[in-house]
This record gives sequence, structure tokens and C-alpha cells, in this order.
Amino acid sequence: MLETTHQLGHREETGAPGGEGPSKEDIRDVDLERASGSGRLVLASEGTGTRIADIYQKFPISLMLPKIDDHPCKEVVIINASGGVAGGDRLEIEVAALDHASVSVTTQAAEKIYRALDRPARISTRLKVFDSARLAWIPQETIVFNGARIVRQTEIDLSPGAEIIALEWLVLGRIESGEEVLSGYILDSWRIRLNGRLVWADGFLVADETFAHLHRRALLSGWKATGTLIYFGPRLDARLGILREIAASLDCQCAATIVGAIIVVRVAAEAGADLKQGLRSLLDRFSLELGPGPFGVPKMWSC
Repeated sequence: MLETTHQLGHREETGAPGGEGPSKEDIRDVDLERASGSGRLVLASEGTGTRIADIYQKFPISLMLPKIDDHPCKEVVIINASGGVAGGDRLEIEVAALDHASVSVTTQAAEKIYRALDRPARISTRLKVFDSARLAWIPQETIVFNGARIVRQTEIDLSPGAEIIALEWLVLGRIESGEEVLSGYILDSWRIRLNGRLVWADGFLVADETFAHLHRRALLSGWKATGTLIYFGPRLDARLGILREIAASLDCQCAATIVGAIIVVRVAAEAGADLKQGLRSLLDRFSLELGPGPFGVPKMWSC
């Protein structure tokens, strides 16, 4: 089981002038105001479209449903109004697709994980796809800055007949600006269950002493942008062959395999922009095989 880790970025705080209050060195993440946001969305089918069965949002998380091609529930956009994630923050997202619902979920922009003082931020994503629903979880990248600390967990519950693409990807610093991530903590894990039975578990862990070795071929081999995409649905063997054909033609590194009941695709590139270009091509071409539905590149990726 592969494991990797990265640190959360954090808004820097200082003590009061004149020696009053705690010094900068004494301040902890727990002493500062921290975000605790959540969003929950339940979608069901209605005629030939998709309707909202339940919605809940707690600041700083907002759930937006822009009308795309005259369909009000075709794409859900998650917004983090705090402008980033810092040490001690907690964010939770839950999306459930039922009946014949068909929807794509993405984010307004790249999520930024800032330097932490002493505690990791925690991001939890729970996806449920039941009946004959189709769900695409395709957020934009998560950028991890030097000194950031993050624990992210993605849990997916499926039933036979459902179909899903789920993507999570990390970028270590803004490579185009010459930034390097030399320390921090990243724990990025997946758990996927089919009919309540665990069928795939994965983890990516990187801690302070590990960052200096990520250039080794046995680790990231110098890649600064990496991602995992999973697919569950019909005709797995045929679709694995199609994904491997696509992977061989991409400019970024890409490989696909079947693990249990799902297809797992790994992607990597030297920079976030290169990986995004590769992912756009992969999603565009694979969605042609999957037919009409939510699996193409989200409109928000072009905004």
C-alpha cells in the first residue's frame, strides 16, 4: 500500500508589541482562530434530470450550482471562502448520488495548504454513489506550501450499478515560481467500499525527514505534481485497455491497473500546469468512451 504526506500552509501570527502577549514562538495553531466548515449534498433523479434532495453548508464552505446547458444540477462547485487551509482547520464534504442522478463535483479554484505551526489541517471527503447514479468527483489541484501539514481522507461507498470517477491531486509548491517544499507533513488516504466491503485502501505519507529524498526514483523521482484517479463502472477490462492507450499518449507520466473491483490510474508531472494539461486530455478522451454524462472536464476548470 503506497503512502505519502505533505504539510499544511499557515497564516503567520506574531505576538503583541512591547512584549505583551505570547511570543511568536509560543503561539500554537490551537490558540488561533481556525476554520471548521462542512458541506453536504444529496442528489436524486427527477425525470430526465437531477434534483437536490438535501443541502447543508457551514462557513467557510459554500456549495454552488451554476446552470450549465440549461441544466441547474449538472455541475456542483465547492467554494472555500477562507481563501486557503491552515494548521488546525477542519473541512468536511459529503456528496450522495441516488437513483439515476448524474452530476459532476469540482472546486472553484486550486486549494492552497499554508504553513502550519504545530497541527495539521484535516480535510475529509465522503462520496456515496448508489443505485444507477453517476458521479464525477474532479476537484482542481491541492497546492502544498513549504511547512504545511495536512491529513486528507477520501472515503467512497458504492453499490453495483453505480458509476464514478474520483480524482485527487497534489502539487508541491508553485513550481513555476521556483518554490520548493523542504519540510512539512502530508497524509493522503483513500478508502473505497462496495456494498459495505472494503475493496481498496491507499495512503500517501511524507514527513519532514522524507522531503529531502523525494527525488529518488523509488519515491517521486523528481515529480512535483502527482495524482490518483479511480474509476468504477461497467466493462472494466475494456475500459482499462482504453485508459492504457490514453496514458501512453500523454505528455505526463501515467499508468493504469485494476485493483479488485476498480481501475486505479496514477499520474505525475514536473509541474502542476503540465499535470493539469495531461488530466484534461485524459478526461476528454475517456469521457468519449463513457458516453453522455458528468465525466468530462468540468466547466470550472476553464474559468
